[in-house]
Amino acid sequence: MTRIPARTTDKNSPQARHDQSLAASGARQRLLATLPVAERRLQLNGVSTAVLEGGDGPPVVLLHGPGEYGAKWLHVIPDLVTTHRVIAPDLPGHGASEAIDGAVDVEGVLAWLDDLIECACPTPPVLVGQVLGGAIAARFACDRGDRISGLVLVNALGLAEFRPPPDFGLALTHYLSEPTEETHDRLWRQCAFDYDAMRRRIGERWDWVKAYNVDRARTSALQAVLPALMEQFGLPAIPLADLARITVPTTLIWGRQHRPTPLSVAEAAGARHRWPLHVIEKAGDPEVEQPQAFLEALRAALEAPTRKQVVS
Repeated sequence: MTRIPARTTDKNSPQARHDQSLAASGARQRLLATLPVAERRLQLNGVSTAVLEGGDGPPVVLLHGPGEYGAKWLHVIPDLVTTHRVIAPDLPGHGASEAIDGAVDVEGVLAWLDDLIECACPTPPVLVGQVLGGAIAARFACDRGDRISGLVLVNALGLAEFRPPPDFGLALTHYLSEPTEETHDRLWRQCAFDYDAMRRRIGERWDWVKAYNVDRARTSALQAVLPALMEQFGLPAIPLADLARITVPTTLIWGRQHRPTPLSVAEAAGARHRWPLHVIEKAGDPEVEQPQAFLEALRAALEAPTRKQVVS
């Protein structure tokens, strides 16, 4: 009897890419199905943007990190919507949002965020930004502080020139040049304090997160927009004179083991500008690894604008 050899599929073939894209689309829907939010699409400064919204109360805008999307906040949204109106967009070129048409510049991105606040927030929100989202949030607060009531920076870029450790930089370069499950895992072992423990705790949802992360990293939109956003916001330090113009209550939340931007950067910025600093132990990415401790720190920060208003 003639044995028919098993058929193998090249992971980089068009069919394999199509199958992976379908699986990633399903992963996004599974993630959203676990969250108490609705998804809608808004035209923001000419960019068709996917936005997650849920809850009632004072508005909070959550800006995610590089290569991520609004559902990245899945560990804190269910609690936060019990007291606040939560708005979590996919940054331009990320997730289900379209890329910026033309050159990416600081003013265009800040106008995109200004439009988001205008369309989704009935009152000035607290702006929460993580890593790249933190750099965008800080830039916005420098020039448009009257549009927000508070600022929370989580492991934020922009407070110092970005100089990641060599092993982190190598893992990031490998992932961006060849996004696979393997390079994704290697990168996250650099990002997380204890990657294996984090993955076990999150369970099946981590597989959905990974599938969608890898799929989005392969898109032409992200490959075009992410380097430009990093060049404009993530790599350079915001001038100290600009940071000094931030007048809204500002809080720093940092994972003690965050390697790309070490805790010393947050300590220096906090001391210079008199910004409270909450350090989350046993965490590189605190809202993913230590969501309860992160929520406690975030809620303390969200009360800061209210306290200032009461005092005045």
